[in-house]
Formats: sequence, structure tokens, C-alpha cells
Amino acid sequence: MTAEILSKTSATVTPRAMLWTGWALSGVFVLFMIMDVTVKLIGLPVVAQTMAPLGWTPDRLGPIGPIELAALVLYVFPRTSVLGAILMTGVMGGAVATHMRVGDPLFSHVLFGVYLGLLAWGGLWLRDARLRALLPWRA
Repeated sequence: MTAEILSKTSATVTPRAMLWTGWALSGVFVLFMIMDVTVKLIGLPVVAQTMAPLGWTPDRLGPIGPIELAALVLYVFPRTSVLGAILMTGVMGGAVATHMRVGDPLFSHVLFGVYLGLLAWGGLWLRDARLRALLPWRA
């Protein structure tokens, strides 16, 4: 059945406004993640200072930047964007869990990873008819 849905929607044209909105949402997500990955890869002291209250020691911070970078690179390329979004969702889930564990405020800290996930997936959903067919918006 999934192949049937995908084959029927492959000829579907995404409306121009939906496509541009999708690219804009994805762009905001990518720009934020580039900034986030850059400060982690450079190793700015602010990263260790902000991660310490969350329970992350400096020796554990090393892999986070490269993991985010790998997921972001996959997200940027249309052929692998869904895989990148899936991996980035895992990263964001870890951020949500970390903030929840330490008792940070819900809407500003805990749910920030959810907001980023909505940008990432919303951008993909708006610009890819196959994804909209797989995850339809129901009235």
C-alpha cells in the first residue's frame, strides 16, 4: 500500500507557496543548527559552562557536535533529508530529556528541542509530496 501511495503522489506538484514556506522553515532550522554545531566544534567555553548544570562533563561533550553535524549534513541533502530528520529527532529527544531531568522551565527549555523538530519536519512535510502522502494532515 505504501508503494501505491508513493507512486500516486510522485506526480503531484507541490504548490509554490507551500514549497517556499517549507524551504524557509528548513532554512531557519539549518541556520540555527549551523550556529549550534559551530560553537560545539570550536569548543567555546560557553558550551561547557551551559552544559555543566545539565550534568554534561567536558569529556562527554566531544561527540555531541560531530553527531549533530552528521545529522545536519544528511538533512541538508534532499536525497537523505528524511534520514537526517530522523537522526536529528533523536538528538532533540536527548535534549528534551536532559532539560526535563534537571527541572528546567517547560516552554523555554524543555520544549525547545520539540520546536526545532517541528521546524525540521514541518519544512520537509511542506516541500515533499511523498512525505505528505505518508503523513497526511487529516481534517
